[in-house]
Amino acid sequence: MMEHTVKAFDSDIGRLRGLISQMGGLAESAIGQAMQALQRSDPALAAQVRAADKSIDAIEAEVERLAVQIIALRAPMANDLREVVAALKIAAVVERIGDYAKNIAKRVPLIESKQRIEPVSILPAMARMAGEMVRNALDAFAARDAEAALRVVESDAALDDFYDSIFRTLVTHMVENPKTIGQVAHLLFVAKNLERIGDHATNVAEMVYFAATGTQMADRDRGGQATQQEPR
Repeated sequence: MMEHTVKAFDSDIGRLRGLISQMGGLAESAIGQAMQALQRSDPALAAQVRAADKSIDAIEAEVERLAVQIIALRAPMANDLREVVAALKIAAVVERIGDYAKNIAKRVPLIESKQRIEPVSILPAMARMAGEMVRNALDAFAARDAEAALRVVESDAALDDFYDSIFRTLVTHMVENPKTIGQVAHLLFVAKNLERIGDHATNVAEMVYFAATGTQMADRDRGGQATQQEPR
């Protein structure tokens, strides 16, 4: 009976990890497709990104059901309980990341393809950085790798610096080309959403770190450094 219970629990945990991984893959894909739609001025692709967000929402609901079931039926403790709770929280964060990708896609039809703004060519590189942070944070969760989670947190400073650079570039372009103010405002919105995706990937990494170690990361400074706190 005990062996059966352990196997059932391991199966549930494996399924939970698989659902989180699936969510992360969809969110990362949504980021990339939203940026492709922006680059190509492709409203059809943007519409696909918006529609696909429902799949991420559905998986989040499944994660919630499974996590509650595990807690109610398996009564996990210590490390196992932290992992289940982390999965529950991470699912909510990944769903929000999907929302940011959807918000970027919503801007595509609003940006005129006839008035292409050169700084738009910089945004895909920022999107790749943000998507990589999401992937690395979820890989750290799958592996229960606290060191990998720390590296994700430390990489957020580079994304923030990228955002600051793009912000200055876009504002300068706006000042020098007043007729593009409306277009640039949309691009600023896109850049801010990418910066927020990086913040959410960092939040996931912090949850992974706690699930793996039982300790909280210290507050990060502007340099992105993070250290552990003693458990309370």
